[in-house]
Amino acid sequence: MKIAIVGTGYVGLASGVCLAAKGHDVICVDKNTSIVERLNRAEATIHENGLPELLEDVCNAGNFRATTVLSDAMEGSELVLLAVGTPSKDGEINLEYIRAAAAEIGASLKDRDDHVSVIVKSTVVPGTTDTVVRSVVEQASGKTLGEGFGLGMNPEFLREGEAIEDFMEPDRIVLGHEDAKTLDRLHELYAPWDSDKVAVNTRTAEMIKYANNSLLAVQISAVNEIANLSAAIGGVDVMDVMDGVHKDKRWNPMTGPDNARVNPAILTYLIPGCGFGGSCFPKDVQALHAQGNSAGVPMEMLKAVLSVNANQPGQVRRILEMELGDLADRRVLLLGLAFKPETDDVRESASLAIASDLLDSRCQVMAHDPIATENFISSFGPRASEITFKEDWQSALEDAEIVILATSWAEYSALSDLAKADQVVFDARRFLQPEEIQKAKYLTIGYRSIH
Repeated sequence: MKIAIVGTGYVGLASGVCLAAKGHDVICVDKNTSIVERLNRAEATIHENGLPELLEDVCNAGNFRATTVLSDAMEGSELVLLAVGTPSKDGEINLEYIRAAAAEIGASLKDRDDHVSVIVKSTVVPGTTDTVVRSVVEQASGKTLGEGFGLGMNPEFLREGEAIEDFMEPDRIVLGHEDAKTLDRLHELYAPWDSDKVAVNTRTAEMIKYANNSLLAVQISAVNEIANLSAAIGGVDVMDVMDGVHKDKRWNPMTGPDNARVNPAILTYLIPGCGFGGSCFPKDVQALHAQGNSAGVPMEMLKAVLSVNANQPGQVRRILEMELGDLADRRVLLLGLAFKPETDDVRESASLAIASDLLDSRCQVMAHDPIATENFISSFGPRASEITFKEDWQSALEDAEIVILATSWAEYSALSDLAKADQVVFDARRFLQPEEIQKAKYLTIGYRSIH
């Protein structure tokens, strides 16, 4: 199929390259000339594992290209996917880019006689596709839904850093649609994938995405609350608690002749840390909470999830002060600035709050991240000048009294062997094995010694 995709961010570019790899003819659209030129040279414009190699393959095969002109991309396309940003504004999603893209798509449809399916892939709250997008496209095109264009909603479930793998090996594909022809096209689009296909209306498709992320966020905040109480009580390691919880067969069933544990990936959301971040969980929970308020449904649990998560990075300073007293003039090395490993995204990263707390405590702060330092400096603002950013964290380690591991990059596992007897290691992600840290004092979220 020939497909136009509006947007070249994490969702648009990853989706376009993966669809092209399955043999579809894909044209991505971006207003930024530099981005378009780089993509047409097979240069990845975002950091994503496996993307550079796959982009080069599909460009060489002639299945992928980019343009600044939407009407050119839509020429002959049966499907046009909206993958533009929906940034958060006062807790609600901003539909400015969705409206603009829908209007331009509608204008391109005005003089066409064929039927085109408009598919929303951006994350939008339930009721957006069949009201806002439909209305804008109809007004701009002079056509009505079902006559000249169809409407669908195909949410993404891509983890930053693993987006290519997630797209190529999905556990389910949601086919939201408002007309039968669009559903047929979505089935054709995803025919190369032997995955469960969930065919629903567009509102249900939108809600599936929000429900999915909100329930995962609920788990994270619930475990973090239990971890915080365990530390306050003392003598309880929440990882021992969760090990006992994880052995509940409803979380972790046994299978096979030897009754081996399945150890599903969902258990990784039942491990304490310094809070969730990124472009999805915080924004999606806030958006669903805001929509609930507008609909007269307070969404009290989601409100609590957001509250717990907002406070969670502060546990780092609280535990350090509880164990060490005044932190003024302490030399601290903050390891990890991205919200998670394998990405340079710092949006809602716990490290932003941790760094701010350290500066407020008058610490001497050094920081390192393999790839996210520039984005962190931009997001942190003027106070970034108060932090010394290091290119070689192991050399910086020599001058640190306290080391805070805030992002679980694989290279930081070497900290177990490198930390010295006069240092404190604070593992905010439960990434290290405490028993392997023989010399330094080990601190973490969810545990406090009573001795």
